[in-house]
Amino acid sequence: MKQTIPLAEQFRPADFESIVGQEHLLGKGGFITSTIAAGRPLSIILWGPPGCGKTSIARLYAKAFNMRFETLSAVFSGIAELRKIIKEGEDRPLFGRSTLLFVDEIHRFNKAQQDAFLPFLENGKIIIVGATAENPSFYLNNALLSRLRVLKLQPLNPQSLEKLIQNFEITRKPLNVTPEARKIMIEMAQGDGRYLFNLIENIEGLSSQTPLDTDSLINFLQKRAPLFDKKEDQHYDTISALHKSVRGSDPDAALYWFARMLEGGEEPLFIARRLIRMATEDVGLADPQALTQAIAAKDAYVMQGSPEGELALAQALVYIAMAPKSNSIYKALGEARALAAKTTHLPPPSIILNAPTATMKKLGYGAGYEYDHDTLAGFSGQNYFPDALPRTIFYNPVERGFEREMKKRLEYFIGKRNKKL
Repeated sequence: MKQTIPLAEQFRPADFESIVGQEHLLGKGGFITSTIAAGRPLSIILWGPPGCGKTSIARLYAKAFNMRFETLSAVFSGIAELRKIIKEGEDRPLFGRSTLLFVDEIHRFNKAQQDAFLPFLENGKIIIVGATAENPSFYLNNALLSRLRVLKLQPLNPQSLEKLIQNFEITRKPLNVTPEARKIMIEMAQGDGRYLFNLIENIEGLSSQTPLDTDSLINFLQKRAPLFDKKEDQHYDTISALHKSVRGSDPDAALYWFARMLEGGEEPLFIARRLIRMATEDVGLADPQALTQAIAAKDAYVMQGSPEGELALAQALVYIAMAPKSNSIYKALGEARALAAKTTHLPPPSIILNAPTATMKKLGYGAGYEYDHDTLAGFSGQNYFPDALPRTIFYNPVERGFEREMKKRLEYFIGKRNKKL
């Protein structure tokens, strides 16, 4: 049976100049270029999305230093395989060549497995090049990270993907697609060079003489699954983008990231919970209705489900994005908690303590307490902080939205309290 080599493998770059989209690492002054020029290989982590060139860079990195190239997959391998590779390198030095170990999906190794790399890194027996699509700082031990240089790779931009198509056409034949369909192929690849070659491979053998237009291409290739993982970095990166768009009062960007999350299969109720958080953290009393909108949207989604209930979430999203912003409550609670954590030993002032027993009355509990509703202004101005703790102002309303009114009220009460003191 004839073995078919995938197109992406057939077009794997033979030198660094053929790698596209990573000029910041491979161009003049780039880390990899400078490391090779210095003649001293360093262990690195290649962190980037699928199909951006991590494996190709690792292979060429080993070639540049004339090193023995070995691979280890965190999905299929363990410590035993690592030790076997090291021993083979020791038993068969191969004319003095050292070993470069390429560890694919290195983030999948557990702590004990990661620790197994440390002695070999320390004694210089191997150079490690790890590859991961996940943030290394979340998945790799600090001890391992401190011995590796993390290099961030970028998804391939449209110009880089177009160059890959041109390379194919120079070697093989022009793609039988319209210019518009060609752009759609690049969009469908979503920065993934390997996926682009898969698309090319799918249409390469079509016998039709008529170029594929946009509709024909989409029908033939079907839709790619969105690049989104509900449990990994993309999940947190995307919700962060949504939250910051709302905080930045940009409803259009917020709707875009909201749609991205829905397309990726995110649980809408997770988004609803984050909307409630945004309404309190970033809007607060600048517009008290923001929280009402967020809770109402959550209730609407619970009642209607998808897709009807998603419209309610979008409505609340736009409302919160356009609301005046204030983090006064967020900051006030943080400062109050910090002070409270340091002063948990201080009792409330005796003036506001209830005295249900005769002994407590003799001790002065509640003595001198003024019932605020019995005063002319409905405000007694008494001190409610512990006696040993100076008054502290936590809540500082901003001059935006409803908090302008809250600021007036606060200044009124502060003035009344100061007169009382």
